[in-house]
Amino acid sequence: QESMHAYAANVYTTVIEELMKGKQRKFIAVEQEFFRLWWDMVATDTQKQQVHQLLQEGRLEFVIGGQVMHDEAVTLIDDQILQLTEGHGFLYETFGFRPQFSWHVDPFGASATTPTLFALAGFNAHLISRIDYDLKADMQKNKKLQFVWQGSPSLSETQEIFTHVMDQYSYCTPSQLPFTNRSGFFWNGFATFPDPPKDGVYPNMSLPVTDANLHQYAQTMVANIKERAAWFRTGDVLWPWGCDKQFFNASVQYSNMDLLLDYINKHSGEFGVTVQYATVSDYFQAVYNRNLTWEIRDSHDFLPYSTEPFQAWTGFYTSRSTLKGIARRASSLLYAGESFFTQYVQKHPEGSICKCKALKQLQSLRWAVSEVQHHDGITGTESPKVKEMYMNNLMYGMLNVKKLMASIIFDINNAKKNREVYSSVYTKDSGKPGATDVDQYVVVYNPLAWNITTFVTVSVSNEAVTVYDELGHSVPAQVQSPVESQSTYDLYIVVAISGLSYRKYSIKPSNGKQSAFIGRSIKYKRRDLTRADQQRQQLFPVVNNCYQIVFDQNTNLMHSITERETNQTVQFTQEFLEYHVNGDTTKGPISDNYLFGPNASAVPASKAVGLEVMSGNLMSEIRQYFYSNITSQDYIYAVYTRLYSVPEGYDGKLLCHRIEQEYSVGPLELNREAILRTRTNLNTKQLLYTDNNGYQMQKRPFKAYVNNTVARNYYPMVQTAYIEDDTTRLMLLAERAHGVSSQGNGQVEVMLHRRLWNNLQWNLNNNLTLNDSSVVRPVIWLILGTKAVTNTLYRTSGLALEHRPVVMFGALSGDKPRIPRQLQQNSVHDSAVIVPPNLHLQTLSIPGWRYSSNHAEQVLSILMGKQKEGDADFSRVLLRIRHLYEVGEDPVLSQPVMLDLKSLLKGLGSVMAVEERSLTGTWDVNTLERWKWKTAEYPGKRYFNSTETAEDYIVTIHPKEIRTFFVYFQAQ
Repeated sequence: QESMHAYAANVYTTVIEELMKGKQRKFIAVEQEFFRLWWDMVATDTQKQQVHQLLQEGRLEFVIGGQVMHDEAVTLIDDQILQLTEGHGFLYETFGFRPQFSWHVDPFGASATTPTLFALAGFNAHLISRIDYDLKADMQKNKKLQFVWQGSPSLSETQEIFTHVMDQYSYCTPSQLPFTNRSGFFWNGFATFPDPPKDGVYPNMSLPVTDANLHQYAQTMVANIKERAAWFRTGDVLWPWGCDKQFFNASVQYSNMDLLLDYINKHSGEFGVTVQYATVSDYFQAVYNRNLTWEIRDSHDFLPYSTEPFQAWTGFYTSRSTLKGIARRASSLLYAGESFFTQYVQKHPEGSICKCKALKQLQSLRWAVSEVQHHDGITGTESPKVKEMYMNNLMYGMLNVKKLMASIIFDINNAKKNREVYSSVYTKDSGKPGATDVDQYVVVYNPLAWNITTFVTVSVSNEAVTVYDELGHSVPAQVQSPVESQSTYDLYIVVAISGLSYRKYSIKPSNGKQSAFIGRSIKYKRRDLTRADQQRQQLFPVVNNCYQIVFDQNTNLMHSITERETNQTVQFTQEFLEYHVNGDTTKGPISDNYLFGPNASAVPASKAVGLEVMSGNLMSEIRQYFYSNITSQDYIYAVYTRLYSVPEGYDGKLLCHRIEQEYSVGPLELNREAILRTRTNLNTKQLLYTDNNGYQMQKRPFKAYVNNTVARNYYPMVQTAYIEDDTTRLMLLAERAHGVSSQGNGQVEVMLHRRLWNNLQWNLNNNLTLNDSSVVRPVIWLILGTKAVTNTLYRTSGLALEHRPVVMFGALSGDKPRIPRQLQQNSVHDSAVIVPPNLHLQTLSIPGWRYSSNHAEQVLSILMGKQKEGDADFSRVLLRIRHLYEVGEDPVLSQPVMLDLKSLLKGLGSVMAVEERSLTGTWDVNTLERWKWKTAEYPGKRYFNSTETAEDYIVTIHPKEIRTFFVYFQAQ
């Protein structure tokens, strides 16, 4: 909001005005969030007409077109697609415009998922800038800044994309003038906060172009153009004009630019250069028309990113861990809410919920989750008050979606049908029954399109409780004292729920005969690690069907894990360490929100460990508390390790192989970066694997550098990381992004939290402090086993962690002890939506777009001005299905899958029509023709043909494909 007031609204207002004054002038716009705020709140009808006209003339061009320019390192592919779809839906509905080029100039490093994403969205070329400084220098020298990128090894040439890396000047105009000490080219100066200056005079306005200096100005510009031309293979030079927060006073910009461009073109013979205003599409069209043969880049990414020897941008992989966690919880809740609402609309056309209001509730969370994917959002590289804005928007959207889900439950089971009185459906994170005559009930929704068996946790006020399902059968559960509270208990309930379905459980005071198992506690003596006798081990095991975890009472630390099926034992210890970092720029390299600059190896963070073991029939929980010394009152670190035992009659494969760890970290001391280091005896040769955006894995061999080796070997883990030797693999699955590294053979370390302060002027000016005194509680699931076993488990487990069931609470008045059979109808299996384990139902939602899926009709309707009318469209369902495996990764799971969409969705209703679309829905895949750039492998055809489409609702989904459909159901 402050940026809108200080400059952003003025960018659009003045640029539109200036573009109308000169036919030669052009402009590109990227993020939709600012543009939409301007369009909805500021733009006049005349300005709106002018935008339509300028888009048609190709003089205003939207590039990327997502809600934001998303970060590439710490975002999940689902959320990248969401924010891109959010922006594209608006642009297509409003203007019939479909972006075809990217402008990813500012994310800190480039992921190999992004080229695939943009290819699937129908883009013709991709543009990036921030890659390692030494690599860029090398590519620049050898004219290798442009290539055809095959980001996915499985999709390879079918989803390749031409990629342009900006040269060393990046996306800002160089402002030095050799003939004066004033700056050049930035005539509108710099934006001022919080208010624009009353007299229109901004600080640092560049030297105006006059007759006296015109020739020297032109010489300066031409010299820079020629310097850049030497780094590229064609004579076309992309010269970006502008930078952050520019063009808010476009008249002074364009009037000076016009003078310069005209002068150079009048003297082009002398200068050897002609210049023109251009959009990104003009530039790529010029390069494409040269018809050169380009080199292919494989699926390697450009992470991590360093700007100079001591500046590794690997700190932001962990910065503001709480924001990273909330952003992912919000994304997961949105995913659940979308499919829940879609099913409600299809199955209950007579339902009483106002669909328009419901859509607004979902849209508030779509907006918040989209916006936080920004490269200064989820990255943690914003000032505290901007972080608060992201948090508030996320919390508001989550509250809306929880209210919506609760009201749907309420409506489906309303009192009229069942003569039941629901005194409340409440959605706060713990349900506490009030008076004893009110039974508590829990509604649990499984948002995944697989049958799942897992545990949900509920707070209860009494140990003696029994849990019943809809039929009144008792359900296995375990109750135990929680870590923090004295007045409540944690109740763990085993839930088995089919795909996209919900179940209802009631929790009642126990009559003693079938009550929940009770977890018993054993506390061990706190151990002083500095004094521990390494020779005198006192080992004790904690066991389930899959693992035996051994602890050493002598240190209270973990000792080993045995995988019981193969009887393979791995030495396994975990400890917390801290990197001590410098915050004073006069004393050397610093750590900040972006950078990680350790000045030495990590130091053990605690000298004493306390241990408590809770054991019960369904679950064992090992609680380790780490103290700075043997006499400390409070612990700074804790690990809660949970091992689950699955009762008879339940499918426990995923649950049994899951070692769940929850950490408590903080508050840290200032200028400390906290890691959990896991050491094993696996001979990993220091090779680490981490994911790109939860989509594909990257191999991360340890690299030695002259400087900053520790920080430059940190990588982002968005969802998955693993280490392995010839036989055994240790997998880590995360519910938020972290930095990870392997700083020794058999080791993997995860950065969990950072608390920093520094005096770098840029950070002080922008209040970019990371003085984060919070306690963070991330969760990581560990899977240990053979490569074959972990291969079959890790994709589904990662998604099971991401999309844990949504738990809603309510209370029943106690006059009817059993919930009537009526309720079974909503959770019986015939309405479940289930895909095979190597597929993931990535999206099932009602976007509400009013656009026609026929492009000619859509363009016509906009020309006629009809687009503004009409309610949201609830008949179109957006469906995305993703194949989770790479070619050749697994003998069974890597096979293509044939799927009958009609039969898949029969629980929602009768499917009448299916249209296959591009990733964000704006193209019919049959009419989408992307540019085919010539490579040595494929010297021929100039356009891509689309994929095979659905015949009779049957689609074959190949490894790593993400297929997008519009589905229409028969009206009821």
